[in-house]
Amino acid sequence: MTSPSTLFGLDGQVALVMGGGGAIGSALAVGLAGAGAKIVVAGRTSAALESAAERVRATGSEAIAIVADANDPDSCERLVSEAVEQLGRIDIIVNAVGGGAGKVLFDAEAYPADAWEWIYDLNVRSTLYPTQAAVRAMIRGGRGGRVLNIASVRALLGINAGYSAYVAAKGAIASLTRQWATEWAKHGITVNAISPTFVDTPQVATLLGDPAFKAGIVNRIPLRRVGSTDDLVGPCLLFCSSAGSFVTGQMLMIDGGLTATQ
Repeated sequence: MTSPSTLFGLDGQVALVMGGGGAIGSALAVGLAGAGAKIVVAGRTSAALESAAERVRATGSEAIAIVADANDPDSCERLVSEAVEQLGRIDIIVNAVGGGAGKVLFDAEAYPADAWEWIYDLNVRSTLYPTQAAVRAMIRGGRGGRVLNIASVRALLGINAGYSAYVAAKGAIASLTRQWATEWAKHGITVNAISPTFVDTPQVATLLGDPAFKAGIVNRIPLRRVGSTDDLVGPCLLFCSSAGSFVTGQMLMIDGGLTATQ
């Protein structure tokens, strides 16, 4: 029987974490490093990336920070080339760029095109371009690989609060996860998604800072709390390690039971 440490171990592997300077991305980077992976944290803000890389190094794992634009295909190709040049390979990509749900809320019949495009860029194109570049490297390497996307419970559930662009974008991530899993299985690459409900991060601090809004969320969650970044680490390790080698095209709801009640 394979030991749990072997099943979930990532020794010798390299993980690229897009949005690695953010609250969720940096938590996942540290979690992957704790399982033995070398980490590439990538994003737009150098200071945040360096801070995340230092947190990874504190675990004893190697980490590099590379500034890149997830919405620019050329920037993503350069990122992957630099990562492979410095660390030799890419085995895992975690797409932790996204969000924006509470920043552009409009009635569906009046949703402005510029806000829609911003949400789509932030959540869909920012997943598409880095993944294409990373998977090309995985295919060239011939060792298989892991792709982990971050969707949302809103990929499945509507909400009467002006979220039409966000719901559509996360629905697109769910569909891409299934499509990529189908196409890339022949290369030994699995593609899965984790789909959280609200996670307590600075990005949603304003929303969760409204007592009435937070109470409305918490009261719909059977476990009676919002998520934390730590809640995402275990599922990430499942999908990115040998423990999830026969799991692909799946979305795991990390929601305290929210979708079970809908």
